[in-house]
Amino acid sequence: MSILKYLETSRHKVFATRKYLKVLGFSSFHTAPNSSVELHSQEEEVVIALGSNVGDRLHNFKEALKMMRNSGINITRHAGLYETAPAYVTDQPRFINSAVRAVTKLGPHELLSTLKRIEKDLGRTDGIRYGPRPIDLDILFYGKYKVSSDILTIPHERIWERPFVMAPLMDLLGSAIDSDAVAAWHSFSGHSGGLSGLWEDLGSESLIGEEGMYRVIPVANGLLDWSRRTCVMGILNVTPDSFSDGGNFLSVESAVSQVRLMISEGADMIDIGAQSTRPMASRISVEEELGRLLPILEAVVSMPEAEGKLISVDTFYSEVALEAVSKGAHLINDVSAGKLDSNMFKVMADLDVPYVAMHMRGDPSTMQNSENLKYDNVCKEISSELYSRVREAEISGIPAWRIIIDPGIGFSKKTEDNLEILLGLPDIRKEIGRRSLSISHAPMLIGASRKRFLSEICPRPAAERDPATIAAVTAGVLGGANIVRVHNVKANLDAVKLCDAILRQKSSHMKSRH
Repeated sequence: MSILKYLETSRHKVFATRKYLKVLGFSSFHTAPNSSVELHSQEEEVVIALGSNVGDRLHNFKEALKMMRNSGINITRHAGLYETAPAYVTDQPRFINSAVRAVTKLGPHELLSTLKRIEKDLGRTDGIRYGPRPIDLDILFYGKYKVSSDILTIPHERIWERPFVMAPLMDLLGSAIDSDAVAAWHSFSGHSGGLSGLWEDLGSESLIGEEGMYRVIPVANGLLDWSRRTCVMGILNVTPDSFSDGGNFLSVESAVSQVRLMISEGADMIDIGAQSTRPMASRISVEEELGRLLPILEAVVSMPEAEGKLISVDTFYSEVALEAVSKGAHLINDVSAGKLDSNMFKVMADLDVPYVAMHMRGDPSTMQNSENLKYDNVCKEISSELYSRVREAEISGIPAWRIIIDPGIGFSKKTEDNLEILLGLPDIRKEIGRRSLSISHAPMLIGASRKRFLSEICPRPAAERDPATIAAVTAGVLGGANIVRVHNVKANLDAVKLCDAILRQKSSHMKSRH
């Protein structure tokens, strides 16, 4: 029996239930949960859904998560972020929805009281049911148990009919069942295929972008739906020693001119790097990197042409990331996924900007040594190693909905490894999805532009590798890349547009078959 029932009943039944609950880990049991506090002696894994459609929705989420952590609810995983049309009461603003997995020693009703207090502290008042609210926190699952009382039902009784709840819930799971609690959650669905089968019956991924529900990433005070089209990120290296254009854009004037050109050619993002990460590059100090970066970053951010464009800073230093965001950068692109600066995850958790986590072994000076180039299955090993970095980032407080993944083409990879990546982007997502569907759905960035492996196939100097870059970008976009990082925006944008058109046509065919 796995159902916990909190009943007002005769004295001998209460005594029997107390004995049963002690076996499950409860040290005390009360029959009036709205006036008593349960004492719980062991941690339970829980799932909590979040929703908001009043005020600064993202700020409401951030504050709710902070209050949860400070109340004995230790968050271990985040779902993706969804913007959704209101349900039931439709004349109200759009919602953002997500969910988290957490562990807590709070009993079910104590957890409910804690969440209600957080809702109240964030401004929620009694209003119409399903009406507007600054924050909505619902317990979807509590350990392996079902809970039934006058004030609490777990699993939440309307999970199964709500795509805006099911989508984040599925994000929190992997395609592989990783615990007894997850196995129980699948069984609670009542579907022979578990939660996955139920989600398939609802429409699963075909619902994303339909039914008023979009998977989004928060950036620059807005929400970006990266599934609508591939984004083009233009490269601006303000270094003397980058492999392709080192020394070309050291002055503010030359850098601004190049940014103006890339924007005019259709760039959605500009990625500014002030430290070379080419093979065998020597590391410069934080101070030197900031000295190169800040005058140019400030000039680029103030350009009228940059309005509506996203400015990224390519750095593995947390101090540079912190300063860059304070000067107007919208996202941070870290080639080391936090490995080269132990403070990076902590800093990024507080910055509220997207974070690109890239796969690399070693550092730029060691990444191409023989040890770092050993792979038995490159896509599988990239997936495992990159996911471990992203998990650490999540546990450090960076929600999954702010993470962009990059398999790291050209970083600790041989030519054949880079080709395997371009061929195997769907496999990388699938392998990550075994552990976390949320991270497998994250935006994926690829950066093959003008890299050395292209010259080993098409022997040309770096400045003449744009045709090969276009071929690599085409393979990447057709394989599922959402952001392409390139030197030549104009030529690659045409390739991206054609790939997007092909993918839309493919999607249309698939929907018509269903």
